[in-house]
Amino acid sequence: MTRQSFGSMISALRKEKGMTQLELAQVMGVTDKAVSKWERDLSLPDVGSLPKLAETLGVSVDELLQAKTAAQEKPATRAKAAAMVDLVLKAVALAMGVGAAAIPLLDSEAPVQRLCAMLGLGLACLALTQIARVNGDKF
Repeated sequence: MTRQSFGSMISALRKEKGMTQLELAQVMGVTDKAVSKWERDLSLPDVGSLPKLAETLGVSVDELLQAKTAAQEKPATRAKAAAMVDLVLKAVALAMGVGAAAIPLLDSEAPVQRLCAMLGLGLACLALTQIARVNGDKF
């Protein structure tokens, strides 16, 4: 259950207890709209009310907080992976550009096709980083 979001955990535990959102809201001293927002991960209950919420739902405060922590770790991991892919693509583009510039200096008879291929690969990598940025870093 620790892999659920905070809201889905509250919803599941509330349903296990056979409670409606209104009944949980009355116990907690809030509106049913507040409970609905909690369950949809649009807001969180006050820190001071967590012990009462945990007791009402039959779990510990630690269990409630672990659910939220697990839900936050996944986006952070995804963002790190996207940043790493972006960095690798830019590094490949840089390497291809440097290689295309250096080869003619070292070998005056370097085939133009090889140089064009290297530059093309570098430009393709840069294009991928820009496309990903426009799409919100979704590789």
